[in-house]
Amino acid sequence: MAGGNAIKGTRVGAGPMGEAERGESAPRRRVQFWCVNGHEVRPSFALEAMVPESWDCPQCGFPAGPDRSSPPAPLRNEPYKTHLAYVKERRTDAEGAAILEEALAKLRARRGER
Repeated sequence: MAGGNAIKGTRVGAGPMGEAERGESAPRRRVQFWCVNGHEVRPSFALEAMVPESWDCPQCGFPAGPDRSSPPAPLRNEPYKTHLAYVKERRTDAEGAAILEEALAKLRARRGER
């Protein structure tokens, strides 16, 4: 024997776990959800658990709802905005030109230019 271990991939205490070791599982129910693309998702929940209003579809990632005829609309992802994009939202072009001219005047004054 090369490694001295007759049964590979096992450890002390490892073995099949049954309900005798884990306890009994809770009674469950399956709930159907549908996404915009028509995918059906059937997660299971404990009988006492609250069922959420929506569930993420594992196939397309869109939210799925319990009503097949009117599934929830996909969430709108906001594109990444740069710092300049946020500045342009707050300032008009005229305000930007005035701020630029003020900054250039300060720079010219520091350099001794006119």
